[in-house]
Amino acid sequence: MTELHELDATDQAALVRRREVSSVELVRHHLDRIDRFGATLGAFVTVTADDALVRAAGADAAIAAGRAPAFAGVPTAIKDLTMTAGVPTSLGSAAMAEMVPTVDAYLVDLMQRAGFISLGKTNTPEFGLSSYTDNDVVGPARTPWDVSRNAGGSSGGAAAAVAAGLVPLAQGSDGGGSIRIPASSCGVFGFKPSRGRVSAGPSGSDWSGLAVDGPLSRTVRDAAALLDVIAHAMPGDLRPLPDPDIPFVTRIAREPRRLRIARWSGTHLDGVEPGADALAAWEAASRLLESLGHEVVDVPNPFPGELEPQFNVIWSSGIAGAPIPPELEPRLRANTRYWRERGGRATAVDLARALQFVEATTRDVVTALQRYDAMLTPTLALPPQPVAWFNESGDPVEDHRRELLYTPYTALYNMSGQPAASLPLHWTPEGLPVGAMLAAHPGQDGLLFSLCAQVEAAAPWAHRHPPGF
Repeated sequence: MTELHELDATDQAALVRRREVSSVELVRHHLDRIDRFGATLGAFVTVTADDALVRAAGADAAIAAGRAPAFAGVPTAIKDLTMTAGVPTSLGSAAMAEMVPTVDAYLVDLMQRAGFISLGKTNTPEFGLSSYTDNDVVGPARTPWDVSRNAGGSSGGAAAAVAAGLVPLAQGSDGGGSIRIPASSCGVFGFKPSRGRVSAGPSGSDWSGLAVDGPLSRTVRDAAALLDVIAHAMPGDLRPLPDPDIPFVTRIAREPRRLRIARWSGTHLDGVEPGADALAAWEAASRLLESLGHEVVDVPNPFPGELEPQFNVIWSSGIAGAPIPPELEPRLRANTRYWRERGGRATAVDLARALQFVEATTRDVVTALQRYDAMLTPTLALPPQPVAWFNESGDPVEDHRRELLYTPYTALYNMSGQPAASLPLHWTPEGLPVGAMLAAHPGQDGLLFSLCAQVEAAAPWAHRHPPGF
């Protein structure tokens, strides 16, 4: 018999709507799983059980009255970087552990309007700075496929929660790979939308153009459904994309035409190469795409290595500019202080040059790729790594070097603003998940969803569950 947590959010919503299970039952079921597994995985920073049960009772009443939205009563979770009114939101930082926002992020409001019920705030590294999840609030997030290994970052808690069935889907954010990295390490589907697809309002900022919110889920249709919910601009957005002309959940039901797909596995970084597991996942994905009738063409990595130092100027300037009171600085982790100090050395001219270089260079890359419809690379260069591997040296410079060895592909699509997704298509002989990454041109989120759904139908993954969870 299929258990409730084995169903995706779409099927859970249908059960609740038909009143075959109540929202209260559904929420309690997932809260019980959080009680059992949440601490082992480091998936949550805060669990909002009482509020969730109150909202679940309200959802049941709305369903009985025939006025419930599509996802009434379905559990989810919000990343601890995302403002949530009345709920502690630490940003993964012990220095900010007492912060309680007074307003919701716009996407949180949209998710609540759609009927989703948040069970709490998922784990993230301090200020979302790293490609692994660890902090001084609750410690590391771990992949349920091997709890000795990190879940990836910065949406590591969200990915671990989805993979272990603590929630059917969750919101993440991605400024350099932070949805796709943990999706690969936790064996779930992660979708980074195009720049401007999801609003950062009402009080957030996307000044650099790097970050965007998006879904982590077990199925492509759940990711499409969540993006349909949150992909709406609000007044004041700097780079708003219009609402899609066709809902993403409609796009996934339409098979794409024969596509021309560029693929590369080489990185843009000297001395950084993909490991054997990453190459195996990439090759398997290539064969699958060809079997579906697509043309897969080998090309050299079109992104130049000069992007890396310019990305670091933008990245470090952002955290250097964060308004952290001086008395809280000593409570920051060593890596955070490293990036703040590094960013503090950059001048306004350095930042302006970096922003202009990244925009002009990635524009050239996207233009040169117009002869292709989509792109295929490994998601990561390595499978999930042991928890201590990233920072065991105690040296933030070495820490950063190891992050580049782990994730040399994902940030390129943040710089270019392209939609990109990690698909859980491969597992190592040891049972560790390794993702393959598909991307499309800016604004072509619908095409990418259509392609991902076609791949999922040919090689389903939702039936795979981590042993013991």
